[in-house]
Amino acid sequence: MINQLLLLILSAITHSLSGFNVETVEYKNISFTVWDVGGQDKIRPLWRHYFQNTQGLIFVVDSNDRDRVVEARDELHRMLNEDELRDAVLLVFANKQDLPNAMNAAEITDKLGLHSLRQRHWYIQSTCATSGEGLYEGLDWLSNNIANKG
Repeated sequence: MINQLLLLILSAITHSLSGFNVETVEYKNISFTVWDVGGQDKIRPLWRHYFQNTQGLIFVVDSNDRDRVVEARDELHRMLNEDELRDAVLLVFANKQDLPNAMNAAEITDKLGLHSLRQRHWYIQSTCATSGEGLYEGLDWLSNNIANKG
């Protein structure tokens, strides 16, 4: 039996995405309905329209962009205060770990203020999207933690 999962991926502070992408991905007997809604300023107000029934949230952070990590933190906390996301588990992908000056997971945890999220189940995973490193480990955590909630 395949479990259904609504998943919202927010690519925080990412310039490469120009709009919304929706697709279904199956991983370990879970069908992820993925809403990739990008990170541009002009479309962030539209994110909230995708929050309903979201069980898991993946927040992708550019670990190499030290200038905008505070903006990413503010956007993450603003989003997590939405009623529709109160029960969603949070997976943070600290992306671009292949770059020499990238912040590590501990630094991203600190900069995003993740330890202040006492009422939310969260996890941070170092990733490199171009090589795929860390992606499956993060999805394993997410699928296990959503399955445990259900």
